[in-house]
Amino acid sequence: MKRLFTAFLLVFGCIKAFGQQHNMSKQYVPAGDPVVEQKIANWQDLKFGLFMHWGTYSQWGVVESWSICPEDEGWTQRRGPYGATYNGYKAAYENLQTTFNPTKFNPEKWVKAAKDAGMKYVIFTTKHHDGFCMFDTKETDYKITSSKTPFSSNPRSNVTKEIFNAFRKDNFMIGAYFSKPDWHTENYWWPYFPPKDRNVNYDPKKYPERWQKFKDFTYNQISELMSDYGKVDILWLDGGWVRPKTSVDTSIDWQRGIKFDQDIDMPKIAAMGRQKQPGLIVVDRTVAGKYENYTTPEQEVPEVPLDHPWESCITMGNSWSYVPGDHYKSVQKIVQLLVKIVSRGGNLLMNIGPGPDGDWDPVAYERLQGISRWMKINGEGIYASQSVAPYSTGNIYYTKAKNSNTIYAFALSDEEKVVLPATVLVKLKDIKKVKKVTLLGSTQSLKWKQVSDGIDISIPTKLQQASGLNEAAGFKIVY
Repeated sequence: MKRLFTAFLLVFGCIKAFGQQHNMSKQYVPAGDPVVEQKIANWQDLKFGLFMHWGTYSQWGVVESWSICPEDEGWTQRRGPYGATYNGYKAAYENLQTTFNPTKFNPEKWVKAAKDAGMKYVIFTTKHHDGFCMFDTKETDYKITSSKTPFSSNPRSNVTKEIFNAFRKDNFMIGAYFSKPDWHTENYWWPYFPPKDRNVNYDPKKYPERWQKFKDFTYNQISELMSDYGKVDILWLDGGWVRPKTSVDTSIDWQRGIKFDQDIDMPKIAAMGRQKQPGLIVVDRTVAGKYENYTTPEQEVPEVPLDHPWESCITMGNSWSYVPGDHYKSVQKIVQLLVKIVSRGGNLLMNIGPGPDGDWDPVAYERLQGISRWMKINGEGIYASQSVAPYSTGNIYYTKAKNSNTIYAFALSDEEKVVLPATVLVKLKDIKKVKKVTLLGSTQSLKWKQVSDGIDISIPTKLQQASGLNEAAGFKIVY
């Protein structure tokens, strides 16, 4: 995943991706395991999750990993005192291990803020593409628990274990982000050759023994995460260029740069993961097939519901990793993104990047508090909901409660404060006789009438200007 330096393209008020593109038209392949299928269904009901990108790069406030990738892209630019030469920059970047000391690390603080905001699952970056491990792996010394890292002397230095344990105590579903490529190990970027781009820098078919060492290294690290970190529900694999050559989709720009077969034996990895963690959801993102149990459009909201499980991963700020003074999305924008995504049947995975001191920017906590206020009123129309046609009309977005004749119509506000019109037209076709209509967060009774193309809801004059609601008003329609 990479920071997006280009401006976001807005599509019906939602973010369109320039990141790791997905071909979402490819046919979804079900997992085929009823235990996995049930866990996917349970995950779909959660709707709102927390993502965290965190590593040594937070000390420089630069894009995670990508500045050591020798590609000429906006997100890979090297800046600062070490930027003049590639080798000098990479050496300085890897030396960040020796100064990483996030002494304010307190995952319970994050749990409280995320839970209050209505988040139900967490995905944490155990290792990004740069190869620095935020867990106590035995496969490399390039890790937070190494004696080279100052934080290793802290009793909570194995931050992945601490984060998973803290969130699990509050019944969060636990997900381990893991980068398949590793730009630190000599068996991916072999020092004999200079790295040329994000891909492996030698031909695995020409040097099969070296590639086997990389496969073993990857398998062993994932095995550690599946064995030593308690119950794990999701294995979220990034770096989709590490894939069998036969799976390359040439309609996607970045996949056309994959020259070598980079097969790491996903059947073996998934089987091991599910043996240790029954029902494990595997997300081999962008690699369509039975190991992409749900798709992950990045910085993107599909315009129509997808025919399979999916999750939009979107940054709360402009960057995936910590950047000083980052511009955070408003509560209004985040709430409305959540509503739009859920109306299309998806989940929102919202990213916050912890800083070098081990805490979030205070603005992130403020945003979560605002989301919390909205979710306490409107959450019933978000959780365990399904998409329902016509999905949206104008500024109104629809969800349907599972196993219930209840539809929610969320009217998105142009301003933070909700101002309601005298009449709200909810365009729902073929709806049965309406029994009751209420406004979430209000005790005032409403009048309505069914019309040919839906329901006309009359809003009392006092309620129009003084509903006390923010971001979006939720109407509950029982039929």
